Amino acid sequence: MSSRGGTLVALERQVRRLAQRQGLSLLIAQKRNARIDAHGGYMLRDDETFVIVFGNKSYEFSADLDEIEAWLTKDDA
Repeated sequence: MSSRGGTLVALERQVRRLAQRQGLSLLIAQKRNARIDAHGGYMLRDDETFVIVFGNKSYEFSADLDEIEAWLTKDDA
């Protein structure tokens, strides 16, 4: 078994797949700044309309992976 299962890349891949099933894309901040580095780095975009649906509340890329995953699975609970 690979030890890479819990890496950031693996988690991003898992969340990206969850998003794709709902017609959304996981966007990752390419240009980092102190605000993004302190918390966040991710947004979700609707693939049809290209509208940001989550992760831009007070600034762009404001969500972290846990928040994105919780938002994507909120109706599953």
